[in-house]
Amino acid sequence: MSINRVMISGNLTRDPELRSTSGGTAVLKLGVAVNDRRKNQQTGEWEDVPNFVDCTIFGTRAEALAQYLSKGQKVAIEGKLRFSSWESQQGEKRSKLEVVVDEIEFMSSRGEGGGGGGRTFAAPEAADLPSDDEIPF
Repeated sequence: MSINRVMISGNLTRDPELRSTSGGTAVLKLGVAVNDRRKNQQTGEWEDVPNFVDCTIFGTRAEALAQYLSKGQKVAIEGKLRFSSWESQQGEKRSKLEVVVDEIEFMSSRGEGGGGGGRTFAAPEAADLPSDDEIPF
């Protein structure tokens, strides 16, 4: 048995980008910065090291959430990992790992740096998700 679940919380790195598949399914792309703490071997000080995570929301919820999410907002996300690979126009093999969002919670209001919020939105069922070929970006 394997489990594909991920939970992250962090700040949106950019304003979300809303598009549609050729079949009409809404796709919302967003980036989340998640910090990791590491000890600097030279100074002995603890440092925050950012990790940047691409996240995707599908369906009518994507359309609704697009108007409430903005760069800098703190969110908590639960979802599953999805691996994609393709060949670039220059012939290079490319790949990425992203989070397909099942649940998202606002941990700060729009324009607010931290605290507050707490509103949760569930994502569509897996059967409603488009295939990789239908996603426009």
